[in-house]
Amino acid sequence: MKLFRRVAIALLAVVVVAYVAVLGYIYFNQRALQYTATGEITALADTKLSGAEEVTIPTADGAVVHGWYAPPSPGKPIIIYYKGNSGSFSEEHERFEAWTADGYGFLAFDYRGFPLSPGEISQQHILDDATHAFDWVKEKGFPIVIWGRSLGTGPATYVASVREADALLLETPFLSAVNVAFERYPYLPVGLLMDDQFPVNEWITKVEEPVFIAHGTADQTIGVTNGERLYQIVPHKYDLWIEPGADHGDLWARGIWGKAKTFFEDAEYAAAKPAA
Repeated sequence: MKLFRRVAIALLAVVVVAYVAVLGYIYFNQRALQYTATGEITALADTKLSGAEEVTIPTADGAVVHGWYAPPSPGKPIIIYYKGNSGSFSEEHERFEAWTADGYGFLAFDYRGFPLSPGEISQQHILDDATHAFDWVKEKGFPIVIWGRSLGTGPATYVASVREADALLLETPFLSAVNVAFERYPYLPVGLLMDDQFPVNEWITKVEEPVFIAHGTADQTIGVTNGERLYQIVPHKYDLWIEPGADHGDLWARGIWGKAKTFFEDAEYAAAKPAA
């Protein structure tokens, strides 16, 4: 019996030490685990964008971010696009080509630490970059709508909560980054480990713009319940589109641009109406 107890205690000690070691590894390498910052860069010259230009935008702490910008046609807004977690925004040039073909302007860029923008990744850097990008566009004098995708729904919501735009579109959003981490690793105290928690569920309550949320039922990266639960607490709801069978990267091919155009047109019409 004593031998059994000793073996059990020894095994428990091994498990505890291994668990603590895992927690330590995750804590000290959390940003490398949280962000996927590498990827191919597509040159602007290799796209079908004829009216766009490369831009450099000053941000906090003397840093800069690099992106592409195109002005809108008369009567159309600029879409500020906050990219997702993987690679460079430039890989998504098909979106920008569709937007400009329909007369919309756009600004898209890489946060610091992603392929086109040097620097270190952190929540604060992403929020700073996102806010300075908005302010840079605001100076152009055009109407602004915000589009955030995946990771980008964090800075998109934050910016909408502290700046004034005409609309906020969230594609595959999360309640918070820590919520997504908990769904994946319920056996880890992720709330204590994570520095970059992106509390979208808190920021959304301060958003005064109309909000459209899109998600897919087969999303393997951010579960669809994130989008559904987030929409429940949106102060100014426009619509919730849940696409059956769509995974995390499927919504563009499933027609989100058509729905987005209707949303932006309605939002611009409402913004142009004189106050009662």
